[in-house]
Amino acid sequence: MPESLDSPASGRPGVASLTTAAAFKPVGSTGVIKSPSWQRPNQAVPSTGRISNSATSSGSVAPASSALGQPQPSAQDTLVQRAEHIPAGKRTPMCAHCNQVIRGPFLVALGKSWHPEEFNCAHCKNTMAYIGFVEEKGALYCELCYEKFFAPECGRCQRKILGEVINALKQTWHVSCFVCVACGKPIRNNVFHLEDGEPYCETDYYALFGTICHGCEFPIEAGDMFLEALGYTWHDTCFVCSVCCESLEGQTFFSKK
Repeated sequence: MPESLDSPASGRPGVASLTTAAAFKPVGSTGVIKSPSWQRPNQAVPSTGRISNSATSSGSVAPASSALGQPQPSAQDTLVQRAEHIPAGKRTPMCAHCNQVIRGPFLVALGKSWHPEEFNCAHCKNTMAYIGFVEEKGALYCELCYEKFFAPECGRCQRKILGEVINALKQTWHVSCFVCVACGKPIRNNVFHLEDGEPYCETDYYALFGTICHGCEFPIEAGDMFLEALGYTWHDTCFVCSVCCESLEGQTFFSKK
């Protein structure tokens, strides 16, 4: 724990002692330096499928802030695909299910051709010729079966996630549900910090809770060597003599103006 140092009166000596930052000290705090809480979420998707880069689904680490409201899932952020219907013609492709020649209209999905009556959900066996489907672990499922048996639940909105998944804080989230509680922007796979159980992006965390070095005006981060003197916090490399620029750490120093 860092020791608070009394500011020496003008012309009187003081001594600065060095401390290692355990983490980030909230602005204006008068005691404890908090333990490090920065983390980086993992982004994942169910085994295979098409992911849209413009995900805008729902939620946050809790009802993070009522001001954020209840987000709505986006139709673009989805793994659900649809088969393309091809009319009968000169092509006679091979069916991916029965490996027989298709003579007549057929479906194209996942780069393969299918008899319409054989393009069925692996679980309920219903046809997927006219509904959405999702590929999971090499098998094809209709949208309803995938949502029921495979899709994870979002930690904020409790809706099923049918698109890109964020894994953080031992939960799964829609991309746009795991957001900074200060600015409301998705954290995605960037580093974030926890404060009172809520996630903050780095920019907002430093702005709201970070300790700024009085010498260089940059944040004092976890692992940085710092000291407190003259009523301010300093990097060890910033607390130097104003004349010769030698470090004053552990040395007697005088304060003037």
